[in-house]
Amino acid sequence: MSRVVVIGAGAMGLAAAHRAADLGHDVDLIEVDSVPGGMAAHFDFGGLSIERFYHFVCKSDDPTFSLMRELGMGDKMRWRPTSMGYFMKGRIHPWGDPFSLLRFPHLSLIAKIRTGLQMFLTTKAKSFASIEHKTARQWLEGGSGREVYNTLWKRLMELKFYELANDVSASWIATRVRRIGNSRRSIFQEELGYIEGGSQTLVDALVSAYTAKGGRMHLATSVEKVETENGKVTGVTAGGRFFAADAVISSVPTPLISTLVPDLPEASKAQYDAIKNIGVVCLIFRLKKSISKHFWINIVDDSIEIPGVIEFSNLRPVDDTVVYVPYYMPVTQPKWQWSDEQFIDEAFGYIRKVNPAISKDDLVDAKVGRLKYAQPVCEPDFLDKLPPIQTPIAGLQIADTCYYYPEDRGISESVRYGRNMAEAVAR
Repeated sequence: MSRVVVIGAGAMGLAAAHRAADLGHDVDLIEVDSVPGGMAAHFDFGGLSIERFYHFVCKSDDPTFSLMRELGMGDKMRWRPTSMGYFMKGRIHPWGDPFSLLRFPHLSLIAKIRTGLQMFLTTKAKSFASIEHKTARQWLEGGSGREVYNTLWKRLMELKFYELANDVSASWIATRVRRIGNSRRSIFQEELGYIEGGSQTLVDALVSAYTAKGGRMHLATSVEKVETENGKVTGVTAGGRFFAADAVISSVPTPLISTLVPDLPEASKAQYDAIKNIGVVCLIFRLKKSISKHFWINIVDDSIEIPGVIEFSNLRPVDDTVVYVPYYMPVTQPKWQWSDEQFIDEAFGYIRKVNPAISKDDLVDAKVGRLKYAQPVCEPDFLDKLPPIQTPIAGLQIADTCYYYPEDRGISESVRYGRNMAEAVAR
């Protein structure tokens, strides 16, 4: 049995701590927030328990399903027919099935054929190694054509990544297309999933199982330093206490690592520091009226500075209409400094542009969440730039959501990586 300290109680940290405790290790889980769950955690939204940052489940998310069965909650998965739309030139256009593509008015016939073929082949691909050296723009323009990129993708990429829009990996985009494209009931019907009661149901089950195995959780506790001696980890200083450890698993964002682990070789620190991240300001609205029938609406409109809206209540049935409006951006953007009220006023105005039938009286409530390190920016050949999970310091493993590449952030990948790191301790 080893003494294990896990840093960060998001989905990855919880999965790692739970698995380490299950393997018989003596485990301390340390989290700076006052609640566990990270981006999967809920908050009280006027009596509704809801995710701070939206989550959905796809049919390929096998690690999530395996963990839920292990925790005795496999019957909590729910599946629902969903759809996507594009708001363009004052209208919402259905998207995501062959008929919608053929009826879409803003692409030529050859452009429709090319993008339909590229997306279909992407859902069938086993690997994206052949496009790993390409940017998303190069891959999309090469397959679907410049018309498709300029019409459907360019504005979305610029509003998420800003000056980094042309640095995004083709493999990363292709993997997202494949994941959503394969979560379908049929070629004509997308189907996404949610956990009954929301992501908090899984968080609560993980916490209960972990503490039942003797695991200790330390919330509202800031980690000051990972301690080492003679090239080996010895523990963690957090909240003014020293937690002795034979092994440490860190799941915190990589931009924090150089400060957190000052004893790392300079070359390793440089690798972590080179990984780019953007932040998110995520707004959640409760409305009296629905915006549309769609779960996800991409927005391509020069007068609207958000890439889309997610009508979450079209996936998970809740009282009222619940809509997420994410503002992704590098934190160097001046807009990052806006007040919550400025974001709420602008985003609600955009919602009313998408659906003019919504009035000021339809706004029930709105909340704003912020994360400085929300989305890693994965460039071409990104895997070559990642430091190994097992660091040069013996007993110290480090990973965050950028290690999921080419997969995007998600609970499924968090579970997979967390469990793998816990099992590496035993080896």
